[in-house]
Amino acid sequence: MPIITVARKLAERGHRVRVMSDACNRSEAEAVGARFIPWTRAPSRTDRTRDSDIFRDWEVDTPEEQIGRVLDRIMVGPAHAYAEDLIEQLKAEPADLVVSNEMLLGVAMGCEAIGQRFVLLTCNVSLFPMEGVPPLGPGLLPATNDAERALHAEIMQANGQMFDSRLPALNSARASYGLPPLAALADQHDAAHAVLLGTSRAFDFAPEQLPDRIRYVGPQLDDPSWAKPWTSPWAANDARPLVLVGFSTTFQGHIGVLQDIIDGAASLDVRLLVTLGSTIAPEELTPAANCQLVRSAPHNSVMKQAALVVTHGGHGTVARALSHLRPMVVVPHGRDQNDNAVRVTARGAGIQLAADAGPDAFRAAIESILSEPAYTAAAARLGRVMADDARNSPVVAELETIAAEMPGNGLRAA
Repeated sequence: MPIITVARKLAERGHRVRVMSDACNRSEAEAVGARFIPWTRAPSRTDRTRDSDIFRDWEVDTPEEQIGRVLDRIMVGPAHAYAEDLIEQLKAEPADLVVSNEMLLGVAMGCEAIGQRFVLLTCNVSLFPMEGVPPLGPGLLPATNDAERALHAEIMQANGQMFDSRLPALNSARASYGLPPLAALADQHDAAHAVLLGTSRAFDFAPEQLPDRIRYVGPQLDDPSWAKPWTSPWAANDARPLVLVGFSTTFQGHIGVLQDIIDGAASLDVRLLVTLGSTIAPEELTPAANCQLVRSAPHNSVMKQAALVVTHGGHGTVARALSHLRPMVVVPHGRDQNDNAVRVTARGAGIQLAADAGPDAFRAAIESILSEPAYTAAAARLGRVMADDARNSPVVAELETIAAEMPGNGLRAA
Protein backbone atom coordinates (compact mmCIF):
# COMPACT_ATOMS: atom_id res chain seq x y z
CA MET A 1 0.00 0.00 0.00
CA PRO A 2 1.39 3.44 -0.86
CA ILE A 3 0.35 4.79 2.55
CA ILE A 4 2.63 2.22 4.22
CA THR A 5 5.52 3.35 2.03
CA VAL A 6 4.86 6.95 3.08
CA ALA A 7 4.56 5.90 6.73
CA ARG A 8 7.98 4.25 6.48
CA LYS A 9 9.54 7.36 4.98
CA LEU A 10 8.06 9.56 7.71
CA ALA A 11 9.15 7.20 10.49
CA GLU A 12 12.68 7.10 9.09
CA ARG A 13 12.71 10.91 9.28
CA GLY A 14 11.95 10.65 13.00
CA HIS A 15 8.25 11.53 12.88
CA ARG A 16 5.68 9.86 15.08
CA VAL A 17 3.33 8.00 12.78
CA ARG A 18 0.02 6.31 13.49
CA VAL A 19 -1.77 4.26 10.88
CA MET A 20 -5.53 3.75 11.11
CA SER A 21 -6.64 1.03 8.75
CA ASP A 22 -8.19 -2.41 8.41
CA ALA A 23 -6.99 -4.86 11.05
CA CYS A 24 -5.28 -6.99 8.39
CA ASN A 25 -2.78 -4.17 7.77
CA ARG A 26 -1.38 -4.16 11.31
CA SER A 27 1.77 -6.16 10.54
CA GLU A 28 2.67 -3.98 7.55
CA ALA A 29 2.26 -0.77 9.54
CA GLU A 30 4.22 -1.99 12.53
CA ALA A 31 6.97 -3.37 10.26
CA VAL A 32 7.77 0.18 9.11
CA GLY A 33 7.80 1.64 12.62
CA ALA A 34 4.28 3.05 12.77
CA ARG A 35 1.79 2.58 15.59
CA PHE A 36 -1.35 0.84 14.41
CA ILE A 37 -4.99 1.51 15.28
CA PRO A 38 -7.74 -0.57 13.61
CA TRP A 39 -11.11 0.80 12.63
CA THR A 40 -13.74 -0.16 15.17
CA ARG A 41 -16.99 1.33 13.81
CA ALA A 42 -15.92 1.52 10.16
CA PRO A 43 -15.41 -1.62 8.03
CA SER A 44 -12.22 -3.44 9.01
CA ARG A 45 -11.06 -6.57 7.25
CA THR A 46 -9.28 -9.04 9.51
CA ASP A 47 -7.64 -10.86 6.59
CA ARG A 48 -7.14 -10.55 2.83
CA THR A 49 -9.19 -13.55 1.74
CA ARG A 50 -12.06 -13.14 -0.69
CA ASP A 51 -14.52 -14.16 2.03
CA SER A 52 -13.78 -10.93 3.91
CA ASP A 53 -13.83 -8.71 0.81
CA ILE A 54 -16.01 -5.63 1.31
CA PHE A 55 -16.59 -4.72 -2.33
CA ARG A 56 -17.18 -8.18 -3.82
CA ASP A 57 -17.31 -6.41 -7.16
CA TRP A 58 -16.86 -9.66 -9.08
CA GLU A 59 -20.50 -10.36 -8.21
CA VAL A 60 -21.81 -7.50 -10.36
CA ASP A 61 -21.81 -7.12 -14.11
CA THR A 62 -21.52 -3.42 -14.94
CA PRO A 63 -19.18 -0.54 -14.08
CA GLU A 64 -22.19 1.33 -12.66
CA GLU A 65 -22.83 -1.49 -10.21
CA GLN A 66 -19.14 -1.59 -9.27
CA ILE A 67 -19.12 2.13 -8.54
CA GLY A 68 -22.35 1.77 -6.56
CA ARG A 69 -20.70 -0.79 -4.31
CA VAL A 70 -17.69 1.43 -3.71
CA LEU A 71 -19.97 4.33 -2.82
CA ASP A 72 -22.22 2.31 -0.54
CA ARG A 73 -19.59 0.20 1.18
CA ILE A 74 -16.63 2.56 1.54
CA MET A 75 -17.02 6.14 0.34
CA VAL A 76 -20.45 7.19 1.59
CA GLY A 77 -22.30 4.37 3.31
CA PRO A 78 -19.93 4.11 6.31
CA ALA A 79 -18.73 7.74 6.16
CA HIS A 80 -20.14 8.57 9.60
CA ALA A 81 -18.44 5.49 11.08
CA TYR A 82 -15.05 6.49 9.63
CA ALA A 83 -15.51 10.00 10.96
CA GLU A 84 -16.39 8.77 14.45
CA ASP A 85 -13.36 6.45 14.61
CA LEU A 86 -11.05 9.24 13.49
CA ILE A 87 -12.47 11.89 15.80
CA GLU A 88 -12.26 9.55 18.79
CA GLN A 89 -8.61 8.85 18.05
CA LEU A 90 -7.71 12.51 17.55
CA LYS A 91 -9.45 13.55 20.75
CA ALA A 92 -7.41 10.95 22.62
CA GLU A 93 -4.16 11.98 20.91
CA PRO A 94 -4.01 15.00 18.57
CA ALA A 95 -2.09 14.91 15.29
CA ASP A 96 -0.35 17.68 13.42
CA LEU A 97 -1.59 16.29 10.14
CA VAL A 98 -3.90 13.58 8.86
CA VAL A 99 -3.00 11.86 5.58
CA SER A 100 -5.95 9.99 4.08
CA ASN A 101 -6.90 8.03 0.99
CA GLU A 102 -9.15 10.13 -1.22
CA MET A 103 -11.86 7.46 -1.20
CA LEU A 104 -12.47 7.78 2.54
CA LEU A 105 -14.89 10.69 2.46
CA GLY A 106 -15.78 9.99 6.09
CA VAL A 107 -12.21 10.75 7.17
CA ALA A 108 -12.29 14.02 5.25
CA MET A 109 -15.65 14.86 6.80
CA GLY A 110 -14.42 14.07 10.30
CA CYS A 111 -11.36 16.26 9.84
CA GLU A 112 -13.51 19.10 8.57
CA ALA A 113 -15.89 18.72 11.52
CA ILE A 114 -13.17 19.26 14.13
CA GLY A 115 -10.94 21.64 12.17
CA GLN A 116 -8.16 19.08 11.69
CA ARG A 117 -5.72 19.84 8.90
CA PHE A 118 -5.48 16.97 6.42
CA VAL A 119 -4.22 16.05 2.99
CA LEU A 120 -5.38 13.41 0.55
CA LEU A 121 -2.93 10.91 -0.92
CA THR A 122 -4.05 8.87 -3.91
CA CYS A 123 -2.83 5.39 -4.78
CA ASN A 124 -3.46 6.00 -8.47
CA VAL A 125 -4.37 8.65 -11.01
CA SER A 126 -7.11 10.95 -9.75
CA LEU A 127 -10.46 9.20 -9.37
CA PHE A 128 -12.23 12.54 -9.36
CA PRO A 129 -12.46 14.93 -12.33
CA MET A 130 -9.49 17.11 -13.27
CA GLU A 131 -9.72 19.70 -15.99
CA GLY A 132 -8.11 18.44 -19.19
CA VAL A 133 -7.79 14.82 -17.99
CA PRO A 134 -10.05 12.16 -19.56
CA PRO A 135 -12.84 10.98 -17.24
CA LEU A 136 -12.08 7.72 -15.49
CA GLY A 137 -13.78 4.47 -16.35
CA PRO A 138 -13.71 3.55 -20.04
CA GLY A 139 -9.98 4.02 -20.55
CA LEU A 140 -10.01 7.10 -22.79
CA LEU A 141 -7.20 8.91 -24.53
CA PRO A 142 -7.00 12.70 -24.18
CA ALA A 143 -9.54 14.47 -26.39
CA THR A 144 -8.13 15.87 -29.63
CA ASN A 145 -11.23 17.31 -31.30
CA ASP A 146 -14.66 18.74 -30.50
CA ALA A 147 -16.46 15.40 -30.82
CA GLU A 148 -14.11 13.75 -28.33
CA ARG A 149 -14.35 16.69 -25.95
CA ALA A 150 -18.13 16.47 -26.09
CA LEU A 151 -17.98 12.73 -25.37
CA HIS A 152 -15.66 13.30 -22.40
CA ALA A 153 -17.99 15.97 -21.03
CA GLU A 154 -20.96 13.62 -21.39
CA ILE A 155 -19.16 10.80 -19.54
CA MET A 156 -17.94 13.17 -16.86
CA GLN A 157 -21.48 14.42 -16.32
CA ALA A 158 -22.78 10.84 -16.09
CA ASN A 159 -20.05 9.95 -13.60
CA GLY A 160 -20.94 13.00 -11.54
CA GLN A 161 -24.60 12.05 -11.50
CA MET A 162 -23.73 8.54 -10.39
CA PHE A 163 -21.60 9.83 -7.52
CA ASP A 164 -24.11 12.50 -6.55
CA SER A 165 -26.89 9.93 -6.28
CA ARG A 166 -25.37 9.28 -2.82
CA LEU A 167 -25.05 12.96 -1.97
CA PRO A 168 -28.16 13.02 0.29
CA ALA A 169 -26.60 10.29 2.46
CA LEU A 170 -23.30 12.18 2.77
CA ASN A 171 -25.07 15.46 3.51
CA SER A 172 -27.11 13.72 6.19
CA ALA A 173 -23.89 12.56 7.85
CA ARG A 174 -22.45 16.07 7.54
CA ALA A 175 -25.54 17.54 9.16
CA SER A 176 -24.94 15.39 12.24
CA TYR A 177 -21.71 17.39 12.73
CA GLY A 178 -23.30 20.75 11.95
CA LEU A 179 -21.58 20.94 8.56
CA PRO A 180 -23.36 22.61 5.64
CA PRO A 181 -24.60 20.47 2.74
CA LEU A 182 -22.41 19.97 -0.31
CA ALA A 183 -23.51 20.67 -3.86
CA ALA A 184 -21.57 17.67 -5.20
CA LEU A 185 -19.96 14.61 -3.63
CA ALA A 186 -16.52 15.58 -4.93
CA ASP A 187 -16.75 18.86 -3.02
CA GLN A 188 -15.87 17.00 0.17
CA HIS A 189 -12.28 17.09 -1.07
CA ASP A 190 -12.28 20.89 -0.99
CA ALA A 191 -11.68 20.78 2.77
CA ALA A 192 -8.27 19.16 2.22
CA HIS A 193 -5.17 21.32 2.39
CA ALA A 194 -3.71 19.47 -0.60
CA VAL A 195 -4.27 16.47 -2.85
CA LEU A 196 -1.09 14.50 -3.51
CA LEU A 197 -1.26 12.21 -6.52
CA GLY A 198 0.75 9.05 -5.87
CA THR A 199 1.75 8.56 -9.48
CA SER A 200 4.04 10.15 -12.05
CA ARG A 201 3.09 13.11 -14.16
CA ALA A 202 4.82 11.27 -17.02
CA PHE A 203 2.46 8.32 -16.61
CA ASP A 204 -0.73 10.30 -16.29
CA PHE A 205 -2.41 12.32 -19.03
CA ALA A 206 -1.54 15.39 -17.01
CA PRO A 207 -2.79 18.87 -17.85
CA GLU A 208 -0.19 21.56 -18.44
CA GLN A 209 -1.39 23.50 -15.40
CA LEU A 210 -2.51 21.76 -12.22
CA PRO A 211 -4.83 23.35 -9.67
CA ASP A 212 -2.80 24.87 -6.81
CA ARG A 213 -3.85 22.22 -4.31
CA ILE A 214 -2.92 19.22 -6.48
CA ARG A 215 0.62 17.91 -6.83
CA TYR A 216 2.21 14.78 -8.27
CA VAL A 217 4.47 13.05 -5.74
CA GLY A 218 5.46 9.95 -7.72
CA PRO A 219 4.59 6.28 -7.13
CA GLN A 220 5.17 4.81 -3.66
CA LEU A 221 6.37 1.29 -4.33
CA ASP A 222 7.66 -0.65 -1.32
CA ASP A 223 7.02 -4.39 -1.39
CA PRO A 224 4.48 -5.45 1.24
CA SER A 225 5.97 -7.02 4.37
CA TRP A 226 3.92 -10.18 3.80
CA ALA A 227 5.59 -10.90 0.43
CA LYS A 228 7.86 -13.86 1.13
CA PRO A 229 11.45 -13.92 -0.15
CA TRP A 230 11.66 -15.59 -3.55
CA THR A 231 14.26 -17.95 -4.87
CA SER A 232 13.86 -18.98 -8.47
CA PRO A 233 12.76 -22.63 -8.77
CA TRP A 234 14.46 -22.80 -12.16
CA ALA A 235 18.11 -23.60 -12.75
CA ALA A 236 20.49 -20.65 -12.75
CA ASN A 237 21.48 -21.40 -16.35
CA ASP A 238 17.86 -21.51 -17.59
CA ALA A 239 17.90 -18.82 -20.28
CA ARG A 240 14.18 -18.87 -21.06
CA PRO A 241 12.54 -15.45 -20.55
CA LEU A 242 10.80 -15.04 -17.20
CA VAL A 243 7.18 -13.91 -17.51
CA LEU A 244 5.63 -12.65 -14.28
CA VAL A 245 1.86 -12.90 -13.93
CA GLY A 246 0.77 -10.56 -11.12
CA PHE A 247 -2.90 -9.81 -10.65
CA SER A 248 -4.75 -8.04 -7.85
CA THR A 249 -4.10 -8.99 -4.23
CA THR A 250 -7.87 -8.56 -3.88
CA PHE A 251 -10.18 -11.01 -5.60
CA GLN A 252 -11.76 -9.95 -8.89
CA GLY A 253 -13.09 -13.26 -10.12
CA HIS A 254 -9.87 -13.80 -12.03
CA ILE A 255 -9.27 -17.55 -11.61
CA GLY A 256 -10.42 -18.28 -15.16
CA VAL A 257 -8.21 -15.54 -16.63
CA LEU A 258 -5.15 -16.88 -14.84
CA GLN A 259 -5.87 -20.36 -16.17
CA ASP A 260 -6.23 -19.00 -19.71
CA ILE A 261 -2.87 -17.25 -19.39
CA ILE A 262 -1.25 -20.44 -18.08
CA ASP A 263 -2.78 -22.47 -20.90
CA GLY A 264 -1.84 -19.89 -23.52
CA ALA A 265 1.79 -19.74 -22.39
CA ALA A 266 2.12 -23.51 -21.97
CA SER A 267 3.56 -23.98 -25.46
CA LEU A 268 5.95 -21.03 -25.22
CA ASP A 269 9.63 -21.34 -24.39
CA VAL A 270 9.30 -19.21 -21.24
CA ARG A 271 9.33 -19.54 -17.47
CA LEU A 272 5.91 -18.47 -16.15
CA LEU A 273 5.68 -17.31 -12.52
CA VAL A 274 2.13 -16.71 -11.26
CA THR A 275 1.64 -14.91 -7.94
CA LEU A 276 -1.73 -15.70 -6.35
CA GLY A 277 -1.99 -13.62 -3.18
CA SER A 278 -4.24 -14.86 -0.40
CA THR A 279 -7.44 -14.88 -2.46
CA ILE A 280 -6.74 -17.86 -4.75
CA ALA A 281 -5.53 -21.29 -3.62
CA PRO A 282 -2.93 -23.07 -5.78
CA GLU A 283 -5.24 -26.05 -6.18
CA GLU A 284 -7.77 -23.84 -7.98
CA LEU A 285 -5.41 -23.70 -10.97
CA THR A 286 -3.69 -26.31 -13.13
CA PRO A 287 -0.11 -25.24 -13.86
CA ALA A 288 1.64 -26.21 -17.08
CA ALA A 289 5.13 -27.71 -17.15
CA ASN A 290 6.74 -24.27 -17.59
CA CYS A 291 4.69 -22.63 -14.81
CA GLN A 292 5.23 -22.12 -11.10
CA LEU A 293 2.45 -20.95 -8.74
CA VAL A 294 3.37 -19.02 -5.58
CA ARG A 295 1.28 -17.31 -2.95
CA SER A 296 3.51 -14.25 -2.99
CA ALA A 297 6.85 -12.96 -4.17
CA PRO A 298 8.49 -9.55 -3.79
CA HIS A 299 7.72 -7.98 -7.15
CA ASN A 300 10.60 -5.54 -6.86
CA SER A 301 12.98 -8.52 -6.85
CA VAL A 302 11.20 -10.65 -9.43
CA MET A 303 10.73 -7.82 -11.92
CA LYS A 304 14.47 -7.27 -12.08
CA GLN A 305 14.69 -10.71 -13.68
CA ALA A 306 11.47 -10.66 -15.71
CA ALA A 307 11.20 -9.99 -19.44
CA LEU A 308 7.57 -8.88 -19.21
CA VAL A 309 4.65 -8.66 -16.80
CA VAL A 310 1.08 -9.84 -17.32
CA THR A 311 -1.23 -7.93 -15.00
CA HIS A 312 -4.82 -6.84 -14.34
CA GLY A 313 -3.71 -3.22 -14.57
CA GLY A 314 -3.83 -2.09 -10.96
CA HIS A 315 -1.81 1.09 -10.57
CA GLY A 316 0.70 -0.39 -8.13
CA THR A 317 1.64 -3.32 -10.35
CA VAL A 318 1.72 -1.17 -13.49
CA ALA A 319 3.87 1.52 -11.88
CA ARG A 320 6.21 -1.08 -10.41
CA ALA A 321 6.60 -2.87 -13.76
CA LEU A 322 7.36 0.36 -15.57
CA SER A 323 9.79 1.45 -12.87
CA HIS A 324 11.66 -1.76 -13.62
CA LEU A 325 11.47 -0.92 -17.35
CA ARG A 326 9.24 -3.91 -18.09
CA PRO A 327 6.58 -4.03 -20.84
CA MET A 328 3.17 -5.47 -20.05
CA VAL A 329 0.14 -7.38 -21.17
CA VAL A 330 -2.67 -5.59 -19.32
CA VAL A 331 -5.98 -7.38 -18.68
CA PRO A 332 -8.37 -4.94 -16.95
CA HIS A 333 -11.13 -6.24 -14.69
CA GLY A 334 -12.73 -2.91 -13.75
CA ARG A 335 -12.01 -0.19 -11.18
CA ASP A 336 -9.30 2.15 -12.56
CA GLN A 337 -7.65 -0.57 -14.61
CA ASN A 338 -8.87 0.46 -18.08
CA ASP A 339 -7.43 3.91 -17.42
CA ASN A 340 -4.06 2.52 -16.36
CA ALA A 341 -4.06 0.22 -19.39
CA VAL A 342 -4.59 3.04 -21.88
CA ARG A 343 -1.73 4.99 -20.29
CA VAL A 344 0.50 1.98 -20.97
CA THR A 345 -0.64 1.25 -24.51
CA ALA A 346 -0.67 4.93 -25.56
CA ARG A 347 3.07 4.99 -24.87
CA GLY A 348 3.67 1.71 -26.73
CA ALA A 349 4.73 -0.04 -23.52
CA GLY A 350 2.34 -2.97 -23.76
CA ILE A 351 -0.75 -4.67 -25.13
CA GLN A 352 -4.25 -4.55 -23.64
CA LEU A 353 -6.52 -7.60 -23.79
CA ALA A 354 -10.02 -8.26 -22.51
CA ALA A 355 -10.42 -10.67 -19.61
CA ASP A 356 -12.25 -13.11 -21.89
CA ALA A 357 -9.67 -12.93 -24.70
CA GLY A 358 -8.78 -16.61 -24.29
CA PRO A 359 -5.54 -18.64 -24.30
CA ASP A 360 -4.66 -18.05 -27.97
CA ALA A 361 -4.81 -14.26 -27.59
CA PHE A 362 -2.70 -14.35 -24.42
CA ARG A 363 -0.10 -16.54 -26.15
CA ALA A 364 0.04 -14.19 -29.14
CA ALA A 365 0.41 -11.10 -26.95
CA ILE A 366 3.24 -12.62 -24.93
CA GLU A 367 4.98 -13.71 -28.15
CA SER A 368 4.59 -10.24 -29.66
CA ILE A 369 6.15 -8.45 -26.71
CA LEU A 370 9.01 -10.94 -26.46
CA SER A 371 9.76 -10.73 -30.18
CA GLU A 372 9.29 -7.00 -30.79
CA PRO A 373 11.92 -4.85 -28.98
CA ALA A 374 9.82 -1.69 -29.44
CA TYR A 375 7.62 -2.63 -26.47
CA THR A 376 10.57 -2.97 -24.11
CA ALA A 377 12.15 0.23 -25.45
CA ALA A 378 8.93 2.18 -24.88
CA ALA A 379 8.54 0.75 -21.37
CA ALA A 380 12.12 1.76 -20.63
CA ARG A 381 11.59 5.35 -21.83
CA LEU A 382 8.57 5.85 -19.61
CA GLY A 383 9.89 3.68 -16.80
CA ARG A 384 13.13 5.59 -16.32
CA VAL A 385 11.16 8.74 -15.58
CA MET A 386 8.82 6.89 -13.22
CA ALA A 387 11.70 5.21 -11.41
CA ASP A 388 13.33 8.60 -10.93
CA ASP A 389 10.02 10.02 -9.64
CA ALA A 390 9.77 7.14 -7.16
CA ARG A 391 13.36 7.57 -5.95
CA ASN A 392 13.08 11.33 -5.61
CA SER A 393 9.49 11.62 -4.44
CA PRO A 394 8.77 14.93 -2.69
CA VAL A 395 5.99 13.38 -0.61
CA VAL A 396 7.76 13.69 2.75
CA ALA A 397 8.89 17.26 2.04
CA GLU A 398 5.32 18.17 1.06
CA LEU A 399 3.90 16.71 4.27
CA GLU A 400 6.59 18.30 6.44
CA THR A 401 5.95 21.70 4.90
CA ILE A 402 2.22 21.46 5.51
CA ALA A 403 2.66 20.13 9.06
CA ALA A 404 5.22 22.82 9.92
CA GLU A 405 2.47 25.40 9.65
CA MET A 406 0.72 23.73 12.61
CA PRO A 407 1.76 23.85 16.28
CA GLY A 408 3.26 20.69 17.73
CA ASN A 409 6.44 18.71 18.15
CA GLY A 410 7.03 17.00 14.86
CA LEU A 411 4.66 15.47 12.39
CA ARG A 412 2.21 13.05 13.96
CA ALA A 413 0.39 11.56 10.99
CA ALA A 414 -2.78 9.72 11.85
